[in-house]
Amino acid sequence: MEITQISVFAENRPGRLAELTEKIASLGIDVRALSLADSTDYGVLRLIVAEPEKALASMKAVGLMATATPVLGVAVADTPGGFAQVVGVLASANISVEYAYAFLTPQTGKAGVILRVKDNTAAAAALQLAKIELLRQEQIF
Repeated sequence: MEITQISVFAENRPGRLAELTEKIASLGIDVRALSLADSTDYGVLRLIVAEPEKALASMKAVGLMATATPVLGVAVADTPGGFAQVVGVLASANISVEYAYAFLTPQTGKAGVILRVKDNTAAAAALQLAKIELLRQEQIF
């Protein structure tokens, strides 16, 4: 149940994020979740989008430096400790979380979280065993 995440790389300078997001919007790409990480010289804009393969090809065609990465999406109870339960299951299975970011879902009482782990298969198995709902790409839209 992997989800395809698009990562867009760009130099870290004033106005660059505005340029990137305007270009993505001009391509008609629907973004549901995003995360922005930066360092001194560059940034990484991570996106969950509708039609990721088409979006990736469109981004590359207009010169954006973009890649696709398989990640996991989970539905987390929108209560104190909901996310702690998810990462606790992964910790018990000796699975490290490289990064995570959350987004709103149309489900009342649930939030969505994107997880990047080293082994999606092992993480998915551990989460399913714990009865934690994994999300499919189409469920996010």
